Amino acid sequence: MAGAGYAAAVADRIETRIPQRMDRLPWSSWHWMIVLGLGTVWILDGLEVTIVGAIGARLTDPDALGFSDAQVVNAGAIYIAGACLGALFWGRLTDRFGRKKLFIITLAVYVIGTVLTAFTWSFWTFAAARLLTGFGIGGEYAAINSAIDELIPARARGWVDLAINGTYWLGAAVGFAGSLLVLDTGLLGADTGWRVAFGAGALIGLVILFLRRAVPESPRWLAIHGRDDEAERIVEGVEDEVRRRTGKDELPEPEGEPIEIEQRATTSFSEIARTVFGRYPRRAWLGFALLSTQAFLYNAVLFSSTLILTNQFDVSDAAAPGYLIPWALANFAGALLLGRLFDTVGRRVMIAGCYAASAAGLVVLALLVGSESLGAWGYIAVLSAVFFVASAAASAGYLTVSEIFPLETRAMAIAFFYAVSTGIGGTVGPIVFGQLLGTEASGVMIGFLIAAGLMFIAAASEAVLGVDAEQESLEDVAEPLSSEAAG
Repeated sequence: MAGAGYAAAVADRIETRIPQRMDRLPWSSWHWMIVLGLGTVWILDGLEVTIVGAIGARLTDPDALGFSDAQVVNAGAIYIAGACLGALFWGRLTDRFGRKKLFIITLAVYVIGTVLTAFTWSFWTFAAARLLTGFGIGGEYAAINSAIDELIPARARGWVDLAINGTYWLGAAVGFAGSLLVLDTGLLGADTGWRVAFGAGALIGLVILFLRRAVPESPRWLAIHGRDDEAERIVEGVEDEVRRRTGKDELPEPEGEPIEIEQRATTSFSEIARTVFGRYPRRAWLGFALLSTQAFLYNAVLFSSTLILTNQFDVSDAAAPGYLIPWALANFAGALLLGRLFDTVGRRVMIAGCYAASAAGLVVLALLVGSESLGAWGYIAVLSAVFFVASAAASAGYLTVSEIFPLETRAMAIAFFYAVSTGIGGTVGPIVFGQLLGTEASGVMIGFLIAAGLMFIAAASEAVLGVDAEQESLEDVAEPLSSEAAG
């Protein structure tokens, strides 16, 4: 029944070495094409989140949309809520209909939502457009991380995943820098600059949509879903392309025995739930601990960053985004430069170490802020040092949930843990920090201490429950349900 598509049932048993063939490929420019096509979308997510936070003051201008402060915060929360809903909705479809279809569709939804945002005229139209934009970007988390893990060789999966997730902070840096321009009323009018910012985001999305046409469907997913002929053609094409680009006539021999697969059309919700929470409860807690704690920290700091600078350090609204550019770049550098160690030193040591180090750094930052020992640039310097490590920890959370569950449940697992963790941590964090910001410097200190405590919990969870997945095939980290059924 190979190539039969989505029949009611796919019951053929096949033997395949597709995972081994993909994992043994030498790194080539073909892999860089995958990184470029899939990874650049996080630049958009970073741009979206930071641009709203940075231009929040402009949205309150009567000459713009005239929002209240509460409406600006609510708009950010609505975007996050849309992302959580989108992750759950698109995550299920990603496991059922494939990675490529969904990372094309979700990016298109993002572009439409961003274009609509640029033409809004009231809070409710702005909120609806932000909800749609988040709905699209939320689906990207499941589709993109699934595709990355299934197309990138096992020996490089860790640093590629971290580097790609870290590009979010390039978008953040662009957002902060761009905010300096759109907030300058000498260049653009009060009701024009912020609209241009969203229009630019949509334009970048269209370019990425064009690049993604060259990214293939996951051969691993195709083989399991009764389309092994198509999977074989894709792998053969990739092998030919890698030979051509590397100048090698012969590729390394695949290691290991073929795996036997009982093909299937889909995997039910009940089977996904039984697998993730019944078979792998320790891994489920680990995924929740890693993602919820980093979501609390990052959303709390991100949505309050300009307010901390203006309230505690007397930085002007217009100048505040410029202070945050070094912080964003430090986040990107941390994920990029520390990423390779996750494949060499190992997952457990690096993830636990990065969470623990960032927690310790937050304690130091909290004490310095509480004692009012820092100026604005001193605060940014310490914040950047802490988040250089924290960004690697946060990206490793997404890496973890994308590789520790079976292929048939991968996208839904990513979607679930992202949605629940972000929904809780991403909502509670800004609320807690928002309440504390109205107090003296001691309030900000308490906020950072709370975040530090949560990061220590994540570090302990990784130390005890971590999975040593470095340089291991995905099928060895978590056996596919279809392979187990065949056995």
